[in-house]
Amino acid sequence: MRIIIVGCGKVGTNLAQQLSAEHHNLVIIDEDEAPIQAVSNEVDCLGIVGNGVSHSILKQADIEHADLLIAVTDSDEQNLLCCLIARKTSNCKTIARVRNPLYHSEIEFLKREFELAMIINPEEAAANEISRIFMFPSALKIESFAKGHVDILHFPVAAGSPLDGITVHHIRATMGCNVLICTVKRGEDVFIPNGDSVLHAGDIVGFVASRKDAIAFFKKCHLGINHIDSCMIAGGGKISFYLAKKLLQSGIDTAIVEQDLGRCEELAELLPKATIIHGDVTDQHLLEEEGLANYQGFAALTGLDEENIFLSLYVKSQTHAKVITKINRINFDTVIDQLDLDTIITPQVITADYIIKYVRTMRNVPGSAIENLYKLENGRAEALEFYLTEDSSITNVQLQDLAIRPNTLICTIFRNNKSIIPSGHDTLQKGDHVIVVTANHQTLDIKDIVEG
Repeated sequence: MRIIIVGCGKVGTNLAQQLSAEHHNLVIIDEDEAPIQAVSNEVDCLGIVGNGVSHSILKQADIEHADLLIAVTDSDEQNLLCCLIARKTSNCKTIARVRNPLYHSEIEFLKREFELAMIINPEEAAANEISRIFMFPSALKIESFAKGHVDILHFPVAAGSPLDGITVHHIRATMGCNVLICTVKRGEDVFIPNGDSVLHAGDIVGFVASRKDAIAFFKKCHLGINHIDSCMIAGGGKISFYLAKKLLQSGIDTAIVEQDLGRCEELAELLPKATIIHGDVTDQHLLEEEGLANYQGFAALTGLDEENIFLSLYVKSQTHAKVITKINRINFDTVIDQLDLDTIITPQVITADYIIKYVRTMRNVPGSAIENLYKLENGRAEALEFYLTEDSSITNVQLQDLAIRPNTLICTIFRNNKSIIPSGHDTLQKGDHVIVVTANHQTLDIKDIVEG
């Protein structure tokens, strides 16, 4: 597809990298030549220096023949106007990044009136992911499927855990839990295990299950299952606002520490049920005075990666709280992986994943549709949810008779509001939601999981 990206910041750059890897025809537009040059040197794309709102610039980008325009500049208004002009001058689909909380209640109106395919709010998307983890704090990361009925949860295997030294095919038999291990991260290696794979302490394991079965499994692994009751948030930015709003709605006591007095006053007005603390979140005495040790959750969401990392390490050393760390720069992921951090959130990666999912859905073929897509372990694997809209060559055939590609696993079949961990005798049927984990990228159709 021909895709135009307007805005070459962190999100735009990440999108260009991922879409280029999927062999799309890319044009990137930015008013600053430096980021254009940097991205053009890294990926195969056409770079244009200019304002994406300009009709002449969009014509130069060949907007008439574009399939999709993605506007991710720092200005919400510029993004919306750019998409409007693109819609008025072509038949391409449009996606706008809109971040200002002022527009939050008007999203559906804006989407309808500007004829947008999608509005993406990176801060709200990040807050949603953080809140899901606080609801299940033993997990490092959670991906949801089948409208929240099925999850993939990732957690570390501790020394002495019942999983330490066990083979994958023995887990369901010995622990009596309806779960399926679908990914294992061991050091720098990521693989999709088979039944003979042995788990070891230090592994990061991903498993798929319904929420009820996940709770039972965590109990058997001697891991906590209760959501947090209180949370302290470092930094009073947009993510903090959206997160606090969600936590408060869930009945979780929430405090925000913010250094800017004016922002504290804004937050106090917007979030009357939250505790707003004016002060420097890096001040250890302040944290102690405000009862850091009593909070069950801590989210480091300041604007500085280094500050978030040091804060998280300090909180982990002083408390038993579930700690979530926001990191914007992903260039040093190998170094960051070696730090003793709990869960890491990267807003631009979350945003890119949402958009990549939509791009894949644009290429849906008859028979199945991609409902969900998540990049796993820094993009080294993918989890996809397909909805089977009609019978095909792979439906009504026992799974053991399908030549499923290597490094591909059918994790769950969601049928008639029931989650099925499939065996070789199960079949795929029209109307099923099928969750697949694969290390084979470019999976666009359910039939791509089989050889031939």
